[in-house]
Amino acid sequence: MTKTLRIILFCGITTALSAAASAAEDKLSPELRGKMADANNAGSESAATIDVIVQYKVVPTEAHRRKIAAFGGKLHAQMDFIKSVHYTIPRSQLQTLLDDPDVAYISPNRPLKAMFDAITDSTVHSDWANGYGQTGAGIGIAIIDSGVVDLPDFHTGGAGRIVYQQSFIGGTPADQFGHGTHVAGILAGNGNGTSYVGTVPQANIISLRVLDALGNGTDAGVIAAINSAISLKQQYNIRVINLSLGRPVFESSTLDPLCQAVEAAWRAGITVVVAAGNYGRDNLASTNGYATITAPGNDPYVLTVGCIKSNGTTTMADDTIASYSSKGPTLFDHTVKPDLIAPGNQITSTLPPGLTLSVLFPGNRVSGNYFLLSGTSMATPVVSGAAAMAYQYNPNVTPDQVKAKLMKSASKNFPVSSVVVDPTSGISYTSYYDIFTVGAGELNIETAAADLSFPTGSAVSPTASYNAATGQVTLLGVSGSNVVWGSNVVWGSNVVWGSSELLANNVVWGSNVVWGSSSLAGFNVVWGSNVVWGSSTVDQTEADLLAINGER
Repeated sequence: MTKTLRIILFCGITTALSAAASAAEDKLSPELRGKMADANNAGSESAATIDVIVQYKVVPTEAHRRKIAAFGGKLHAQMDFIKSVHYTIPRSQLQTLLDDPDVAYISPNRPLKAMFDAITDSTVHSDWANGYGQTGAGIGIAIIDSGVVDLPDFHTGGAGRIVYQQSFIGGTPADQFGHGTHVAGILAGNGNGTSYVGTVPQANIISLRVLDALGNGTDAGVIAAINSAISLKQQYNIRVINLSLGRPVFESSTLDPLCQAVEAAWRAGITVVVAAGNYGRDNLASTNGYATITAPGNDPYVLTVGCIKSNGTTTMADDTIASYSSKGPTLFDHTVKPDLIAPGNQITSTLPPGLTLSVLFPGNRVSGNYFLLSGTSMATPVVSGAAAMAYQYNPNVTPDQVKAKLMKSASKNFPVSSVVVDPTSGISYTSYYDIFTVGAGELNIETAAADLSFPTGSAVSPTASYNAATGQVTLLGVSGSNVVWGSNVVWGSNVVWGSSELLANNVVWGSNVVWGSSSLAGFNVVWGSNVVWGSSTVDQTEADLLAINGER
């Protein structure tokens, strides 16, 4: 099937056929449209089958599954909690699926990967909170990652705090890559006699392995793990899910099955904390790093975390944004992200010898079972720990209340801009401290704890809307019912960011608060019709290595 239709003299028939073709295409993800064209090309050498996630308008029944089985489809997993199934089907049968009126959207089972101390604890004041008993005791946190190695850091009084483990990629549930263990240490490590203590050192860990020994996974694996976390919520008091992983955005979050899964967890009463991504230096689409938030961090419900650098001190006064931290707004939906930033650059945490990252980067070994990594992956568990503290303090709070509280109390004292020079390439990168770079500000647990209130209402991240006629960017969804952005909650008594005038319903284009002044070209791309980054499949090895080794 192609987008070009043969012209028919009867205009009514032409219109009907065009509408039908358009409606069918709307059910296909951007990548599958090309694969379907390949399937219809007799000379194509594409693979005969394709791995897909099929979303239905209703919970799929046995009748739906029989239809797919009849044309050779192989069922891998039922995902009833998001009205979906995971199948391998003959590529030639994509049209058959499209013709089913109950099918809402079809996307490939996309690959995703990981988003790759004492200073961190003191900067965000988790050590202060620990001293007052906010240690995460009794709270279960699901770490959906590469698994966790059982180390003494994850024990309390001789009892292990990894209370549940499961692999969704086959084989052992134990970490083979090293990323999940590092994340777990930042979140819940007890330090084992060192200063490398996690944010909530007594929290229980539910380890759900979705990444292999090279740090790679798929949508289907993560969706299955999220479903497991929801199912295990009551048994292990799971209140937080940590997702230090992601992939590029290919469509609106309303269509993406990965986003549907995190929203299901949110509705189940679990705060989902997600890495923003490490593509803030990515200018492949001429956006100067804007619009590089990865999925599912693009979802408006979840708490999306960017990375700031502590610069070797325990004060926030000298903290600067990591230039690799992905920036908003999100592709397609233009959601304002990230929501928060937290320390994640050059973080020492648990990662024993013998795992893939240990072997690949021996120079990052600190001592014994401790290793240095950087990235929004490392910033995310810092915020997950803060969320766990909120639940320990008040078990009845909702995910929206937790998100609002942490954003409302975030530190907002930043410079206008900062510059970092890459020592290898000599290229300088300028970062502006606008709403699409730092969100509501830097996590501050002490300020959050001092505010005993929990606002009610929605904390869905707002949408940025550009009016070309007036040259204004307006934040939509910031009415008083939005506990984060409405009624002056986040931005202080005057709804301002520092000395800049940021009116809740009239965000003026041109202010550094809204959009860095060097980003005019990027601005036009993000709001224009040429959305290219979302479909990019370029190798991001350079960005990954930068995140692993950190930024000076």
